[in-house]
Amino acid sequence: MAEEIIAGLDIGTTKVSVLIGERDGDELNILGIGTAHSDGLRRGVIVNMEKTIQAIAQAAETAERTAGVEISTVYAGIAGEHIQSVNSRGAIAIPRGDLGIAAKDIARAFEAAKALQIPMDRQVIHLLPQEFIVDDQRGIPDPKGMHGVRLEVLVHIVTGATTSVQNQFKCIKQAGLELGEMVLDSYASSYSVLSSDEKELGVVLLDMGGGTTDLAVFFEGSIRHSSVIPLGGRNITSDIAIGLRTPLDQAEEIKRQHCSAVNGASEQEALIEVPAVGGRSTRKISSEQLSSIVGPRMEEIFSFANREIKKSGYDDLLGAGVVVTGGGALMPGTVELAEQVFGMPAQLGVPQKVSGLVDADTAPLHATGIGLIRYGMSQQESNEWSGKSQNGMLGRMAGRMRQWFDDLS
Repeated sequence: MAEEIIAGLDIGTTKVSVLIGERDGDELNILGIGTAHSDGLRRGVIVNMEKTIQAIAQAAETAERTAGVEISTVYAGIAGEHIQSVNSRGAIAIPRGDLGIAAKDIARAFEAAKALQIPMDRQVIHLLPQEFIVDDQRGIPDPKGMHGVRLEVLVHIVTGATTSVQNQFKCIKQAGLELGEMVLDSYASSYSVLSSDEKELGVVLLDMGGGTTDLAVFFEGSIRHSSVIPLGGRNITSDIAIGLRTPLDQAEEIKRQHCSAVNGASEQEALIEVPAVGGRSTRKISSEQLSSIVGPRMEEIFSFANREIKKSGYDDLLGAGVVVTGGGALMPGTVELAEQVFGMPAQLGVPQKVSGLVDADTAPLHATGIGLIRYGMSQQESNEWSGKSQNGMLGRMAGRMRQWFDDLS
């Protein structure tokens, strides 16, 4: 029997999407999808609230109409170059007694981890547990009830500029929707395209959007590093428009129909007709010429990502390689180029066990939206400490953390 309906709101630089879904057995059934052109964001940051509100409302209305249901609450993705993350740790002494570690002790450890200096103009979006340490014993997912004299927690803290977070919240509210929770885009996408085995072995997730490329590194079941690279598909479109002297809308069409991320991947004999600016006569170029424009930009994005991976310190521990998803990952040659730049296996991240309105060929476009729905469903299961959840240790640990704080309320 299907569970409660959940909606995910993906506010991107080039499009705003609303997906409505429900769990049906072990699959996610997508009931409705609504997409609206986004012209109110730059590099993932809202710069025009009125246009963003209109896009959210339009996408929600379309999704509701196709699903035949009304939604009131959404789980919304957040990205943008204002996003920052840091790993922290908090340690406390455990009072002696026969009861062992209690929920209040775990909450105190989290407060200690959150005590680092966060500027007044920044707001915490996520406080994600990585592991617990009890008396130097590492890798503990749940210390409640254990005995020890010292409890330590390692956490991944994600923050955003307070003004950007508040602006997004206000746009959602004025579009007639309630916010369930804001979720980092790459973290949400991990719920849809990564398996628990990949997170355990070590994997990099790259979500290539229109204005940004979101990166997350997972190891031993937990997120270890995240960042937002302020480059995406719109930069490639702009490069094509400038390099070929063609309007932006025509450059976008050329990108979708003819581009390859690898130089010389297409047949050199194939000629592409390029409309000129100002109604001038069209001209023809080779696929090789087009690849020489697109390839360097894609390589630049991956090079920035590679620096972030090395900065994380987990570059030699990524047994599952790189998973590339998002609209930018659909370009031919993307996976091949990723393998060349990162020097490790790469694959296209396609949401699994999804039925309904999502087409398998374009599913990576909706990786974040699908992940937001699955994240929302994990909140419903947060009081169930079992291995049934598809999200593995990461989802269960986040849910368990919420339960510990609930125990104190």
